[in-house]
Amino acid sequence: MTATVRTVDGRVAGRRGQVTRQKLLDCLKDMLGTSAYRDVKVIDVARRAGTSPATFYQYFPDIETAVLGIANDTAREGAQLRSVVKDQAWAGRSGYQAARQLVDRLFEFWRENEAVLRVVDLATCEGDQRFRRIRVRMLNSITTALAETITELQQSGKYTDEVNPMAMSGALVGMLAHNAAHQQGFEAWEIHSEDLRESMTRLVFWGVTGKKPPK
Repeated sequence: MTATVRTVDGRVAGRRGQVTRQKLLDCLKDMLGTSAYRDVKVIDVARRAGTSPATFYQYFPDIETAVLGIANDTAREGAQLRSVVKDQAWAGRSGYQAARQLVDRLFEFWRENEAVLRVVDLATCEGDQRFRRIRVRMLNSITTALAETITELQQSGKYTDEVNPMAMSGALVGMLAHNAAHQQGFEAWEIHSEDLRESMTRLVFWGVTGKKPPK
């Protein structure tokens, strides 16, 4: 179900208004990729969207609120990666492919949304609880999906190690998020993306299944 879009004064935005609001968000998202978050001005976003600052203020009281809107949309998209975990068979070569698919999808998601996620991380480190909640919600969906998978494997007797499922999945997702956010840094150290992804796939497979990766 599509969420109702409202203006700052509480009126429900019509179709044209929804298109205008989304265009403003799209332009702001593009600008975050080339400008420091706090250097972006309302007048610049409005000009890029082909409208006026007054129109911007119809939908957002300030830039920060608009960025929160983008971050929320991004978090909802990231939370959908839960299905990448739950819709897979985590055994043998199929499990290894499941691990690889999770790594690939998460790395691609981070590349596509790098500018927004960088702002989320910055604001979270600065103690902004609004952005922290967005980050937690996004990563928690993947973390709980992995924990549920580990629990199921333990209950079936296919996972012999005595580990806390949430602790293991939290450690794995923490590594994935950190490495996904620093892909360019690894490349600067001449660590190729494919090698990094392969290493993370092996770690995820081992962590989720408790077994060595298949040859």
